[in-house]
Amino acid sequence: MPGLATTIEAILYLKGQPLDISKLAELARCDREDIEEGLIELMNEYAHRDGALEIIETVDGYCLQLKERYRFLVDLLIPIDLGVGALRTLAAIALKGPISQTDLVELRGSGVYQHVPELVAQGFVRKRRQAEGRSSLVQVTDKFYQHFEIDQLPELRVKGKTSPQAAETTLEDDDETETDLPADSEVD
Repeated sequence: MPGLATTIEAILYLKGQPLDISKLAELARCDREDIEEGLIELMNEYAHRDGALEIIETVDGYCLQLKERYRFLVDLLIPIDLGVGALRTLAAIALKGPISQTDLVELRGSGVYQHVPELVAQGFVRKRRQAEGRSSLVQVTDKFYQHFEIDQLPELRVKGKTSPQAAETTLEDDDETETDLPADSEVD
């Protein structure tokens, strides 16, 4: 079994994303029961090791990741270099995704054509062609959730409405911010 545990470790390292038991069994070319035993062994080994990595179970499967106490190093050593517009586009994709690039352009403007390739290059967004139509679908990746330490996206509450669609007006323009002040109010 030690060989299988190290094979599972290698698979989790190389894939860099959560994998369920079925996918692990397929990639390791063995059955589910062996994978379960190998995972238990590997998780036990990591739990007793004084290292920076851990094997955890998520809703999407098992993954090899940096322990929480070392997460500050990610931002220190691998800072993201995204402008405000790209960050807002990323937020729109996270809230609305998967979303067609055409709909994203309508929501955010033509800057999307520069933002999406940048976000794909940094690994925060995945872009794939739709079977029907000419526009691609874009959605956030596991790296987005890991980097921003988000387990799931909350529903937005905008002016009494509860849904990502209700936030549409707040994501439209890079230069404007929405406030709840009456039109005749002064801002200090």
